[in-house]
Amino acid sequence: MKHLGGFPPYLLPEIKEIINLLSPHTKRAYFVGGCVRDLLLKNKIKDIDIEVYDIAPETFDSLMQSVGALGVGKSFFVYKYKNIDLAMPRIEQKNGTGHKAFEVSLTQDEKIASKRRDFSMNALMQNIFDGEFLDFWGGVSDIHKKLIRLIDVAAFKEDSLRVLRAVGFASRFDFQIEEKTLAVMRELDLSDLSRTRVFWELQKLFFAKHLHIGLRYFYELGLFEKIFSLHVNSFDVANAALELEDIYKEKELEEYYFLYITSGVLCLNIKELLGKLEVPNSYHQIFRYQPFIKNPTDKELLEIAMHIPIKRWLGNYQKGIKEQAVKLGVFESIYTGGIDIQDVIKEGFEKEAIKKEYERRVLETIK
Repeated sequence: MKHLGGFPPYLLPEIKEIINLLSPHTKRAYFVGGCVRDLLLKNKIKDIDIEVYDIAPETFDSLMQSVGALGVGKSFFVYKYKNIDLAMPRIEQKNGTGHKAFEVSLTQDEKIASKRRDFSMNALMQNIFDGEFLDFWGGVSDIHKKLIRLIDVAAFKEDSLRVLRAVGFASRFDFQIEEKTLAVMRELDLSDLSRTRVFWELQKLFFAKHLHIGLRYFYELGLFEKIFSLHVNSFDVANAALELEDIYKEKELEEYYFLYITSGVLCLNIKELLGKLEVPNSYHQIFRYQPFIKNPTDKELLEIAMHIPIKRWLGNYQKGIKEQAVKLGVFESIYTGGIDIQDVIKEGFEKEAIKKEYERRVLETIK
């Protein structure tokens, strides 16, 4: 099975189990979606999707149950077996509002089934038995061109979430979005998407390697207005994009850089941005005290370190900041200036006055 060479070794036993399970029943089962795209891009493959043809639904259900696969959506004939999602080929038609409002039916035509996918690079199929590729929409060519291109305009417009997916893919893979696809994306209203779903898609962008590309498409597609109800200018966006492109990424903090730098350079209120999204509490905790300061002086760095060690300050990606903070003794620790809060308490200060007096005394040592 030479065609399985691009898959991670730890996934191969699971794949072979499925091949052995399905081979007596069909010769048409395919790796589909992101795993085929990532195989061609030589990216790390985490999850695998397999689409199974020429099997009756009841037979498919029986086979899945025989290996203990977990049903994900009974009416869609979707199962999860370890790291593999298995499904029968389906087509979807919009029947309401929202990204889940679709009527689903089965098909045995690979081309029709692949047409429901968003972009050509995600519509590739590879036979799990012999490795044969099916490419009905020019996905291989688009991957070589580093191009994101929609398959069907009418189908694409049925799911506005695809706008955010495209921006995420561009940021992850350093791809460009085709002009016709961009034009269609500009027309779509995102108001039918829940704040939670918007955040889930944006979070994929936050982890991307090419954040500056995501920001430029954010501006070009009017997403600041559509998601945050904010108007921004091209000059500030260009500066923020340059900042994101040059950023030094502290691995444990990289998820927050997009919002930190974008809000900082564009002079946006980070609390308002977070309020427009259904973010987890970790975001609110991280951004409680994260001032955006370029090339801080020793005094400014010590003031930041009164609240958090510079190791935890998102601005520490700037050149020379770590060395500056280490010299001041505040990279790993907060700055106290030798002031003990217990002394403040002993002097009779109470409640909020304790914090104010403590901070006043520490600031005096900085001055």
